[in-house]
Amino acid sequence: MCGIVGYTGSKEAGPILVAGLRRLEYRGYDSAGVAAVEDGSIEVRKQAGRVQILEELLRQQPVRASNGISHTRWATHGPANDVNAHPHVGGRGGKRSVAVVHNGVVENHATLRRELEAEGFVFRSQTDTEVVAHLTARELERGDDPLDALLRVLPRLEGTYGLAMVTAERPGELLGARLGSPLVVGVGDDEHFLASDPVAIAAHTASVAYLQDGEVVRLTPKDFEIRHRERGPITPRIDRIDWKPDAVEMGGHAHYMLKEIREQPDTVLNACRGRLVREEGSSRLGGLNMTARQLRRVRRVVFAACGTSWHAALVGEYLIERLAHLPVEVEYASEFRYRNAPLDDRTLVFVLSQSGETADTLGALREAKRRGQPTLAIVNTVGSTIAREADGGVYLHAGLEVGVASTKAFSAQVAVLTLLALHLGRLRGLSFSEGTAVLKALEAVPSLIGEALKAEPAIEAAAERVAQARSVLYLGRDIHFPVALEGALKLKEISYIHAEGYPTAEMKHGPIALIDVHTPSVFVAPRGPLHAKTLSNIEEVRARRGPVVSVGLADDDELTRLSDHVLPIPDAPDVVQPLLAVVPLQLLAYHVARIKGCDIDKPRNLAKSVTVE
Repeated sequence: MCGIVGYTGSKEAGPILVAGLRRLEYRGYDSAGVAAVEDGSIEVRKQAGRVQILEELLRQQPVRASNGISHTRWATHGPANDVNAHPHVGGRGGKRSVAVVHNGVVENHATLRRELEAEGFVFRSQTDTEVVAHLTARELERGDDPLDALLRVLPRLEGTYGLAMVTAERPGELLGARLGSPLVVGVGDDEHFLASDPVAIAAHTASVAYLQDGEVVRLTPKDFEIRHRERGPITPRIDRIDWKPDAVEMGGHAHYMLKEIREQPDTVLNACRGRLVREEGSSRLGGLNMTARQLRRVRRVVFAACGTSWHAALVGEYLIERLAHLPVEVEYASEFRYRNAPLDDRTLVFVLSQSGETADTLGALREAKRRGQPTLAIVNTVGSTIAREADGGVYLHAGLEVGVASTKAFSAQVAVLTLLALHLGRLRGLSFSEGTAVLKALEAVPSLIGEALKAEPAIEAAAERVAQARSVLYLGRDIHFPVALEGALKLKEISYIHAEGYPTAEMKHGPIALIDVHTPSVFVAPRGPLHAKTLSNIEEVRARRGPVVSVGLADDDELTRLSDHVLPIPDAPDVVQPLLAVVPLQLLAYHVARIKGCDIDKPRNLAKSVTVE
């Protein structure tokens, strides 16, 4: 699930590997390690904790080799400790013939472990990965070429993997394999790289080749070859990374999350750039690869997503049903892939993912495609697996998002979903003037988000209050209900305070039992058709002495009277209000976590790209 970096060339591998791991720290991890082939033997350095601990270990016990592999682990099998950290070595009788790092899950590892133990292989860790190392070592004992040995092992692995491997007998060679977990080759001058994310190697090369499922790669300093497990040699397609290495820098901000919150005016601008068609009162989404006639045949839309993307999809449900009068269902991707959901030939399936590598969302995409559905994607990462496998879709153009808790990707997704709702609406009876009004509202959003960001001092004051709570309720009506869900998720993710989002009227159907002087309620309450009802719900909380934090207009006197804190946003048409209302909720979560001293960019137990089920 986390970071892989490999190198082969003429330079010392250690500094390159560690620098690559540092660029992958944002993905979340609990241990780190490197393995390198030095004088015909495999040297391993690994330790639980942050990359800086590994760095110190390498200063004390350096490795001088010019090829190696490295890894940051997010625990799936066995706790986070030095022994379970990657890399893992394979060999009989204490011999180190192969070292492996692995993202993914080997589901049949227990069966394979018993088989290998019966043959005399000794396991030192609780991980599933160690079976891959010993299986490969066994094949190497039989005299196989390392790549052939790996090709014999892979069919025995059930589950997912992104693998990088070095062997003692081939010190200049690096092997990789992919099935369900991303892996990319970096092409340099007399050097080559392997990584789970191109950000790890962007400082060294902009030329990359993305491995596809079922492919393996052999790299040497001079060249590389890619084979498919079943179809043989592959001619690689070399792509260019479309962002610069300094995209990973914080640019003077205290945290990546804060930087990305503050980038959202540009995020929305970039998501909409070139897609607004004023003369038609509509939007242009050419990547859908569907004609107007095909889109007019659609009678139902299904969204499949996870986490923050699922909340964005819920906003999309409200927008499409309002503007296009099409029924929309929003599915958890992890459930959709295993359900026998009824889909007909007039149902359009969208999957949403920031990374484009989310395992559950990719599984939902593949299930829809298996059933013959036209399946589209809304993703941020160009060249990602979902982007390549979908029939069409829309890129977010949000730029690299480093903070584990997604912020600007949510805003980009909502902006794109607004464009999609507008496009579908104009095909179905939304008038030119109504479409033009949506366009104008979208065009104003970047500057309005800039205004919302200026309210940070008021948000910090509210954060002092919320930071003392053990539980927080987030409440919103209509299109603001998904915003409440997203606000609650952000607080949970980075401050570890329990938070739940509900439709405001549902408070009386259970959650009101939680209200007391210690339990704040956060209401998403801009002006709109249901505003009076929301004010009545706030009165009910106040009657039970519950603290109230509200997101609303600064000149809303009644909301100010009823609230302990108002997080102000500018006035705007309700169709774009979610893009404004989410900003103070992101900042609220950020400042609560800051006050509590939490690791904001790398919250515990979380990973940026969830590539296992």
